[in-house]
Amino acid sequence: MRCCVVGSGAREHALAWGLAKSADVVVTPGNAGMAAHGLTCVDTHPTQIDADLFVIGPELPLTQGLADELRAQGKLVLGPGRDGAQLEASKAFMKQFLHDAGVPTAHFGVFDQPEEALDFLVTMVAPYVIKTDGLAAGKGVLVTSDFAEACADVLDKLSGNAFGDAGTTIVIEEGLDGEECSLLVLCDGVRALPLVPAQDFKRVGDADTGANTGGMGAYAPMTSMSADDVAAVMSSIVAPTLAELARRGIDFRGVLYAGVMMSSQGPTLLEYNVRFGDPETEVLVPLYGDSLAQLLHSVAAGELTSVPATTGQSAVTVVLAAHGYPESPRRGDVISGLGDDGQLAAAHEGVVVFHAGTSRDEQGRFLTHGGRVLAVSAVGETMAQARSRAYAACEQITFDGRVLRRDIARAAS
Repeated sequence: MRCCVVGSGAREHALAWGLAKSADVVVTPGNAGMAAHGLTCVDTHPTQIDADLFVIGPELPLTQGLADELRAQGKLVLGPGRDGAQLEASKAFMKQFLHDAGVPTAHFGVFDQPEEALDFLVTMVAPYVIKTDGLAAGKGVLVTSDFAEACADVLDKLSGNAFGDAGTTIVIEEGLDGEECSLLVLCDGVRALPLVPAQDFKRVGDADTGANTGGMGAYAPMTSMSADDVAAVMSSIVAPTLAELARRGIDFRGVLYAGVMMSSQGPTLLEYNVRFGDPETEVLVPLYGDSLAQLLHSVAAGELTSVPATTGQSAVTVVLAAHGYPESPRRGDVISGLGDDGQLAAAHEGVVVFHAGTSRDEQGRFLTHGGRVLAVSAVGETMAQARSRAYAACEQITFDGRVLRRDIARAAS
């Protein structure tokens, strides 16, 4: 089988690495770290590539209809068409969809006028949650108990200053209590089956402080989420979602990433993404051994019958980010501790380094070239072992201004 992975981040590096265990893989456009790791990278439009399966990583090409283009050519694709991708492209669309489907979600309002938004905000109780309607790379959400800060954020977003057109419509939600988790669900157009639950860490600083990011790390399986919890998410959230997709005539073949708040009242959906999460992918792929290619092929073909068992291990991913991330990440800092293949110069058992924002200079050195630079993933027989391996590996990789959290999976170890 020949697989084409579309994208250039650590998520796509992880997918390509996992697929390459049992298939031939090409990545477009890929990045310097993938090429160094022995993966074939080409800067070619996916419609010009011959492959048995296309796996689209990022949300933007999905919302632009790439899956539709490829399917029109008769190609097998993991990823929804433009209609299904609206679940992520517009939070206002998603919230109305959830309402129509009867999926439990936070009380909300949708606004494009400052006066109406502020009037609604006055009726809410802290914490306040303000989200851009459009795509914002995971950075378009403010959660605050400070009313003045919430008001300022509403005005900033609706002015277009903060996120451009993506923020000129906003969603204001009630804040929810509980524990947040990420459940990635494979959907083949009819059936849906979950991968093991993961927990990601969105804030830039330890103890969930600082700005929201695309994700600073993750671990799996999420120890506090039981099989009964997963079953509750599937029955109260995913099942009615599939029914509403069918009612609307949307053939969804890909990944539904459910961001869920678990509480004593049961699961509540915070958001849907329509692709593999980042960094959840980097922590999940190592747990599925060499079964990824056949699994994703069955999803795209509408033939999903089961999800293979994991290796039984635990996994932890720690993201290394650039100086100034997430507001103004710096580029061009030299990365030390990596070999010519982009992996650790001194090998560590159970560790793989996935490249996100890296490049190489004329001397072959790896440089920072984005906000999130590397995702360091480790597996272990226990969560504590996986965590220890991941952080030991992180200490071998240095660059000026390196940003990382020190508490990934601490409570689960």
